[in-house]
Order: sequence, then structure tokens, then C-alpha cells
Amino acid sequence: MPTREELALTVRTTISDVLGTGIEEIQERTSLLTDHGIDSLELMEIGARLERALTLRIAVEDLTSAQDVGHAIDLLSARTVGCP
Repeated sequence: MPTREELALTVRTTISDVLGTGIEEIQERTSLLTDHGIDSLELMEIGARLERALTLRIAVEDLTSAQDVGHAIDLLSARTVGCP
């Protein structure tokens, strides 16, 4: 199970790759909708990449309910508890 810091780096890197931004632009308080105007296709791409990277099933509700990147990291962290 990755540490929260490792998970945060994976999430931030994945988001920056999909959005074509620098990783420094993706912080815990970054709102993907407000700050980057993310659309549903980009969100699904982020989810698919994170599922592959973390070998974890991510519910669409987890992706859409996260208010910011930090909240998404917390949701994913809760899902990785108990995973091999």
C-alpha cells in the first residue's frame, strides 16, 4: 500500500500528464473544474490511468465527488486500505 505522499505524487503526476500542465500546477487545493476547466473525458482518462497505476477499481462517484485534488487523494487513500 502506498503512503499518502506516494499516492499524492501519483495522482498529481497523472493529472498533470492528462491536462498537459506542470506537476507544480497541481496542488492539494487545486480544483480541477474551477482551476482547469476539466471535462468528463479528461476526468475519465485520469480515472483509467489511476486504476492502472494503483491496480484499484475507482468508482465514477469518487472521481466526480472530489472537491479538489487533496479530497481525491483522501478518497483513494481510503480505498487502498486493505488492498494488496
